[in-house]
Amino acid sequence: MIHYITPTGIASAWVANELSIVRQEGIPFVLHSLRASNQKFFSSPWALELDKRTRVLYPLPIVGAVASLLVAPLLFRRRFFAALANAIFGERESLRNRAVVLGHFVVACHWARGLRRENVSHIHSQWIHSGGTVGFYGAWLLGKTFSFTGHAADLFRERVALKDKVRRADFIVCISNFHRDLFKRLGARDEQLHIVYCGINVTHFTPAAEGHRRGERPRILSSGRLVEKKGFAYLIDACKILEERGVEFDCVIGGNGPLESELREQVARLDLGNRVSLTGRALTQEELPEFMRSGDIYTLACVWAKDDDVDGLPQMLMEAMACGLPAVSTNLVGIPDLVIDQKTGLLVEPNNVGELADALDRLLKDRGLAARLGRSGAEYVREKFEIATSLRPLMRLFKKRLATVDSGERERSGAVIGGEHA
Repeated sequence: MIHYITPTGIASAWVANELSIVRQEGIPFVLHSLRASNQKFFSSPWALELDKRTRVLYPLPIVGAVASLLVAPLLFRRRFFAALANAIFGERESLRNRAVVLGHFVVACHWARGLRRENVSHIHSQWIHSGGTVGFYGAWLLGKTFSFTGHAADLFRERVALKDKVRRADFIVCISNFHRDLFKRLGARDEQLHIVYCGINVTHFTPAAEGHRRGERPRILSSGRLVEKKGFAYLIDACKILEERGVEFDCVIGGNGPLESELREQVARLDLGNRVSLTGRALTQEELPEFMRSGDIYTLACVWAKDDDVDGLPQMLMEAMACGLPAVSTNLVGIPDLVIDQKTGLLVEPNNVGELADALDRLLKDRGLAARLGRSGAEYVREKFEIATSLRPLMRLFKKRLATVDSGERERSGAVIGGEHA
C-alpha cells in the first residue's frame, strides 16, 4: 500500500487530481496530512470523499507523542538511533531548521508507531518540507522506501534538510527540468530522478466557441492568490503602458489574498479603474473553466518573491492554455517547460514590465499570432500535460514498489480508498 503524506490534505486541487489517477490505476493508498484542509475550493464527490477520509495528525496528543518517543527505541531499534542521529547532527540550513527537524522527528515517531502494524509498501510525500520531514523519518523508522515530489516554496522558502532527503530517497518526482537540475546539484543520482509533470484534466478545460466575444474589447486574464510571487503588480504596471499606447483592452485578475488592498490602490493610483478589475475572491475549480473562456489572452507575470516564495509550474497556466488562450509568462523555474517561447506562448524575463507590456501588446494587435499560439498551446497541453498521461511514470514507479510486497499483505488494511478497497 502507498501511504501519501501532505502538509494540509487536499488544500491544493492537485493532490485530489493525482490521487484520482492513483485510484483509477487500482493502486491502494491512504492519505495522511499534518493538518486538515483549510481551503474548500472543491466540491466534486471524489474530493469531498478524499477530504473526509484523510488521516489528520494534528493536533498531536501530547501524552501519546511522549509515549511514542519513549517506546520508539524498543520498537524500531537501530533504525531509531540512526534516524535520531541524523535529526540531531545532520546538515541543516539554519539553527531554526535543526529545531524544526527535531520537532518533526517526534511527530514521525508517533506516526510510525501507529503505522507499524499496517501494510506499508512505500511512503510518498507531496511537498518536502513539514509533511515531507515526517514522511522521511517515518519511512526510515519503519524501514520502508521513501519518495517525494518537490514543488516551490518547500524547496526554497521552507527548505528543511533537503540534502538528506535527496540522498535517501528511493526516487524523486521532478515537476520540470529545472527541478531535475536542482536535485542533481544537491547530489541526486540520475536514476533517482523522474520528470512527472503536474497535469490537469483537459476535458474540463476546452476552448470557447469561435467569436464568443466579438465586438467586445480584448480581455487579458490573470488569476491566483494575490501574493508577490504571482507578479500582479507588474501586470498592472504593464496595463498602464498599454493604456498610454492607446491599446484597446481590459484586464481581469481573479483571486484574493494579502495584497488585494495594495493592488487595488495601485489600480486607483494609475487611474486604471476602467481597464483593470479584481474579482476579490478565489475561484473554485468548477468556476475556472468559464473564467478562462471569458478572455482572449492569459498571463502570469511570476517573479521570485523577496521571501524566496516562487511558483514551480503553475496549474492555472496549463488550464488557460487548454482553453485555447495564448499565454504570456516569465522565464522562471518550470514555466519554460510549458510555455515554449514563440511556439506555445510568449516568455519574458521576470520583473520586466516593459517586456511584459510588449508581449501583451503584440498579441492584442496580431490576432493571427494570438490564434496560432492559442492553438499550439492547447495542443501541447493535451499532449504533455493531460493528467492521466503525465502521471504514467509515477504510476509505474508505485506499481513497481507494490510488486515487491506479498499480495496477501496488501489486502490487510481496511482503511483504503483506491483500487478494489474503495
